[in-house]
Amino acid sequence: MTKDKEQHFVALLEKHQNIIHKVCRLYTYNYNAHNDLFQEITIQLWRAYPKFRGDSKFSTWMYRVGLNTAISLYRKSKRRIKTQDFSDIQFKISAEEYDDTEEQQLKLLYNAVRQLNDIEKALVFLYLENKNYREISETMGISEVNARVKMNRIKTKLRTILNP
Repeated sequence: MTKDKEQHFVALLEKHQNIIHKVCRLYTYNYNAHNDLFQEITIQLWRAYPKFRGDSKFSTWMYRVGLNTAISLYRKSKRRIKTQDFSDIQFKISAEEYDDTEEQQLKLLYNAVRQLNDIEKALVFLYLENKNYREISETMGISEVNARVKMNRIKTKLRTILNP
């Protein structure tokens, strides 16, 4: 790869790196896992960049590579024995004036989303990123109608999880 292409890739990666962080936040539970996944997605983007033809926006392509990488690693990690990381255990002393309602609602939402399968998680993520169904369908490689139907089913599933 030429130096110009390399610099262009780095500039695009820096500009859109929040996409990777959001994917990592969705599929990981702690700081170290987040950094590991971020690094792996970056490596996969670098490897795939020479094949990027520009048929879609760079950010759309980045979502696709990032989600595919996260899903692949997530599936591999499910085969391992699950242990609890000490840093996941949190002790809180709450001040009376602090209202953590929004934080608790976000935690409930993230816990509910984590109960979804890999594809459903990816769809919810893109939906919460305010992607329209056309962009979701392009990123996921499914039809726009299929994206709408799946999203409606996921919404129902999340309602059931959040309000049993």
